[in-house]
This record gives sequence, C-alpha cells and structure tokens, in this order.
Amino acid sequence: MPVDLTEWPSDAAEGYRAAGYWTGATYPEFLAELVQRHGERTAVLDDRMRLSFRELDEQSAAVARGLHALGIRAGERILVQLPNRAEFLVLWFALVRIGAVPVHTQPGHRRSEITHLAELSGASGYVIPDRHDRFDHRRLAAEVRAECPALRHVIVLGDPGGEPGFIAFSELAGLGAGTVLPERAANAGEIAVLLLSGGTTGKPKLIPRTHDDYRYNGVAAAAVCELGEDSVYLATLPISFNYTWNCPGVLGTLGAGGTVVLAGNPDPGYCFELIERHRVTITAINPQLAPVWLDEVEHTSADLSSLRVLQIGSARLADDTARQVIERFEPAVLQQVFGMAEGLLNLTRLGDDRETLATTQGKPISVADEIRVVDPEDNEVAAGEPGELLTRGPYTLRGYYRAEEHNAKNFTPDGFYRTGDLVRRTESGHLIVVGRVKDQINRGGEKIAATEVEGHLLAHPGIRSVALVGAPDTDLGERSVAFVVAQHGDAPNRLELTKFLEQRGIAAYKAPDRVEHIETMPLTPLGKMDKKALAERLA
Repeated sequence: MPVDLTEWPSDAAEGYRAAGYWTGATYPEFLAELVQRHGERTAVLDDRMRLSFRELDEQSAAVARGLHALGIRAGERILVQLPNRAEFLVLWFALVRIGAVPVHTQPGHRRSEITHLAELSGASGYVIPDRHDRFDHRRLAAEVRAECPALRHVIVLGDPGGEPGFIAFSELAGLGAGTVLPERAANAGEIAVLLLSGGTTGKPKLIPRTHDDYRYNGVAAAAVCELGEDSVYLATLPISFNYTWNCPGVLGTLGAGGTVVLAGNPDPGYCFELIERHRVTITAINPQLAPVWLDEVEHTSADLSSLRVLQIGSARLADDTARQVIERFEPAVLQQVFGMAEGLLNLTRLGDDRETLATTQGKPISVADEIRVVDPEDNEVAAGEPGELLTRGPYTLRGYYRAEEHNAKNFTPDGFYRTGDLVRRTESGHLIVVGRVKDQINRGGEKIAATEVEGHLLAHPGIRSVALVGAPDTDLGERSVAFVVAQHGDAPNRLELTKFLEQRGIAAYKAPDRVEHIETMPLTPLGKMDKKALAERLA
C-alpha cells in the first residue's frame, strides 16, 4: 500500500520535541488556545465579513458538525479550491477539527489538474465557489466527479446550481445541529494538510505536513518577522499558497494574535486602500507584482505609513528591482522570501543591511534547519560556489505522499531533501538563488512542469515535436517558449495552442507565452531534446 507519510527517524523526532519545536498540539487545540488568549479581537476579515477569534472557532465547530453529519470522517481527504474568503479559514479549521485533511489546490487548476489530485489523494470531497473570476466551478466539479466516483461530496460556497448531490456551504451548520464531534480526532504527528509541489515530473505531487511540523513552520516564521498582537497581515496572493498560508502568512499571524485581512485580488490600488483602512503592517507579493506596485506607490494618495514589512518571494527577485522596492517603500522593510511547500523557509532579517536585502534570498528561519550545498557528486562546495541545495529539519518533509519511486531519488539515505535549486551560500549563511536543476519554469511564482505541457501539446494534430523552455523575463522571472516542429504545413500559432490546452482542461498559466517554429528539433548525443541549445537561441 502506498505510504501516506514518511515519518522522521525516532531520534530526530525526539530531539525536535525535546527542543520545543514540536509541541504535540493539533490545530484545533491551537485555535482553542487563541480563543482563550484573544477572544473577541478580530481574527480575520474580508470584503464581506469580519470574524473574531471566538466567532471563527464557533463557526468552524458548526461547519465541522455539518461535515461529520455528511459522513466525512478522520483521515478523509477533501480538495479545497476557495478564493480569498473568510470561509476558507472556517472550512480549514472545521476539517482539521474532525481529523479530515484539506488538500490545497490552486485557483487556476482545471479538469486535468483537479482530476489528478482527486485520484492521487483519494479525495472524498471537493469544496468550490459557485463562480469566481467569471468561471463556473460547478461545471468543473461535475466533470471531475464524473471521472472520480470516490468524490462523494461537492460543497459549494454560494449557489449549488441544482446539480444533484451538491450542497451549499451555508447549509452545513444546520445540517450538523445536534451532532457530537469526537474529542480529539487527530494526533499532532499525523497529516494536517496536503500541499502541492511544483510538479517537476509532469503533474503536482502532494506534500504531507503534520500538525507538529507545520505549526512550527508558522511559529518560527512569525518570530523572524517579529509579529505580535498589533500585526495586521494582508493576504494579496491566493490563500491556498503555502507562501500566503504559513510563511508566516495567515496561520503565523493568527498564532501571534494578529489580524488577517483577505484581499480579493492583488491590484495595488485596491490593496493600498486596504492597507490604509485596516492599518496593515505586513503583506506579501511575488516578483511579478513588484513592478506594478512600484508604479502605483509613486502616484498613490493612500496612507501606507502603517506598513512595516513587504515580503517578496515565490520566485527570484531581480537585484535592481529589489533596490527600487527598498527605496520607494521606505520606511517599510523589504523581506526577501525563498521557500518551498516541502518545508525549508529562508527569510532576510528585518535588520539586514540594504545590500543583503537587495541581493540575497534570506537564510533559514530555524537553527535546526540543516543545509548542504553540493556538486553533482554530492560533495559540499565552498561558500560562494554554486551547488544544489539539500536540506532537512523539523518542518521539512521526509517523503512525498504516495510517491515511493520519486522519494527514492529525491532524498539522500540520511534524509536530506534534494530541492533541485541551485544556490550560493554567503559567509553570513544567506542564500542566493542562481537557477534550478529540474526541468521546470517558474512563471511569476507559478511552477510549470515542461514535461506535462509538452505531453498535452504533442496531442495536437499539427505538432510533430515540441519542447517547452523558460526564457528570462524582467517581470515574471521566466516566460515559457514552445519550440514547435510542425507535423505538416504550418505549425499552430500561440492562440491556437492556448485554445487547445484550454479544451484539454489545463490551467491557463501553463499555456506558452510564445511559440517559435523550427524545422528540426536539436538533439543531444543520447537522442534527447537539447534544451540547452534551444535556450541559447533565447539568450
């Protein structure tokens, strides 16, 4: 039977407990503690509602009873594809209260990705909005459920639309009236949430995070960011991203007793107004948004004086852009973020000098994070030399979910995770990201697995051969370029390929930004596509 959770060796686990990194408390206990300490203070608000810590606890308990009344039990996996709404938090805490496991999906995922995740996780439920960004998620859910019979429950935030078996999120509280929940449905060493990998092998893998390790992730990040009860975090990026959710993000802010403000979109004009209205102290964006935020800050009349920290991460931030951010957003401090849903999180420190803030991607948040920077033979390289980043620690996974073959290749015998990132380590311990080992394109923080997209494009009748390559881009970090050899006649253009991928149920961000027509595909001596030669054409 496939392994859901690769556990830490007993000696390592005992060490993490003894050091206080792992406390043995679950997320329901975490929320109960927050209610005791902060009660009526505001925990979360969006454009529609505001919830105190007590109200968040009460509403999540009511929804938990409804989920339990539906028949959802401990250990079941539930796909979650909700936008930045307070109900995301209500649902998340409701699921962990009954021991069910939220599976975070991305807002742009469509039939291909959701079906894959449903099958891989064995999900029994799927929670969606009725419509979001002019897309009807109910139609998507109906298509996925037709392919995945194990998906028994579809819960809709909004109008279920009359689809058989769909239930409105608003009905859950009434459905569970009188239901008695188990006192403790999960242990701290069990899976709390399944996050998504970048999907470098074609489709995303699932990352199991336990209550113990994920709670420490948020606590340690919040400490580095110096969060407290006066902290107000603005979630501009999708809440389902690990970056937004717990770096320190939503969970880290709540754990410090702060308030979370959920933005419906990352538009700087709208977000700046939220910063002024709610006296936001910390927010996080990606490098793709940095240029438009820089433009807006030059002309805005909004009062941004409350902002102390502007995090930028999920992709490499150009040094020149970083320097502009430092200058134009002062006195707010730029904090560079380099992390992964698999665990290791690196942050620049608020007291770092300007050059360090502008040119590095931070250093590990925990003294217990172990780092190796190695050459292709796994020999450690000298400080300042590039090499692949390997890591292990109290919040870094020891194995992907149900992926034994992949785990055998991507972890060292002594448990170090091979990140696939090429970095240089400075004398101060800060990391500088210089590239990736893996065949993956990082388009503004959205990870595109070239193998997956190439597989879909090869299904087009007009394509004989195709290679997807990343091209440097000042705004997105990278854009995707499809090198296409036509089957006969003229090769399909970019618009045709975009429509083709849409019809195949592929997320829109995976469509190539540019299409180059070539006569023959360059090959290596081993007969494989020579992507290095193709990339040189883009230099």
